[in-house]
Amino acid sequence: MTDAMSSLYPFLRFDDSPGEPSAESRRSVDAVLAEVRRSTTDKAREIMELRRHVHREQRHLLAACGTAMAERFARGGRLFAFGNGGSSTDAADLATQFLDPPPGSPPLPAFALTADAAVVTALSNDVGFDLVFSRQLAALGRESDIAVGLSTSGNSTNLLAAFDEAKRIGMLTVGITGGDGGRMAELDSIDFLFAVPSASVHRVQEAQTTIYHVLAELSVEGVR
Repeated sequence: MTDAMSSLYPFLRFDDSPGEPSAESRRSVDAVLAEVRRSTTDKAREIMELRRHVHREQRHLLAACGTAMAERFARGGRLFAFGNGGSSTDAADLATQFLDPPPGSPPLPAFALTADAAVVTALSNDVGFDLVFSRQLAALGRESDIAVGLSTSGNSTNLLAAFDEAKRIGMLTVGITGGDGGRMAELDSIDFLFAVPSASVHRVQEAQTTIYHVLAELSVEGVR
């Protein structure tokens, strides 16, 4: 047991003497494992409560947004998702929900604006990172399309510019953020804004995953 623990948790201090570990070493390991269990339980409880809160407070907004997205897809629209850092990964996951829906559901056109490294780096280098998403929407977006931006803070300048550009085109705009919504909450260019009320980036991203999965299910179901 001690050998296994020391390989998994090398930062713990184990007794180097041969034979059975000392009582002190065992107490040290037990205390750390108890703290890990407590921390894991607390985090699971927190994210479950956040998800319940989102359901209570934003379920009608989720339903309305899912319906609006389905209507755009039915008109031949496409979805463009974008975000920075971990949110860029979520944007790619969101696009995948439409391209690879559950069996029996039609695939729908969706794209992550961070997927092409050449495009992202060229725009960042030549016109500036603040315009890396809005420039792509200006080139690709149509009035029937959907723009979904993800941010844990709601303050990313390149997302704000993208929403303004999407609204100028006439696209349906959906913002998914955390806290009080940040600067995204101040925009007139976002049709549907979902904010996860937490200061923890990890909990926000976990709840955001639930939000966009629900939106994807509602949209696909609405088109089917």
